[in-house]
Amino acid sequence: MIVCSCNALSDKTIRSCLSPGPDCPYTPAQVYRCLGCSPQCGRCARTIRQIMDSALPSVHSACTSRCNAKCPLSASEQDAATMVVETVDVVETADTVEVHETLQIRQFVGA
Repeated sequence: MIVCSCNALSDKTIRSCLSPGPDCPYTPAQVYRCLGCSPQCGRCARTIRQIMDSALPSVHSACTSRCNAKCPLSASEQDAATMVVETVDVVETADTVEVHETLQIRQFVGA
């Protein structure tokens, strides 16, 4: 299925850049960069986020052996709980579209 017609990105292409490790994208903007493009109209950002939300848990089940300490979704800390909070806002005016992302990674030790 085509997700981004501006950059001709399919859901399969988006899933292909999600792999265990510290270079795995955690935001739609990072997915664009990973695939060598940038958002044009921004309408696909929410769909990319939905694909990421469904794919990342299974991708990161392999993190324990492949991720380094920088991977926020790794299971390397047995006594820690990690919460990743992302907000994606698409602001569209008559002649521009802006995509604003906020990513917060919180780790709670002893959770």
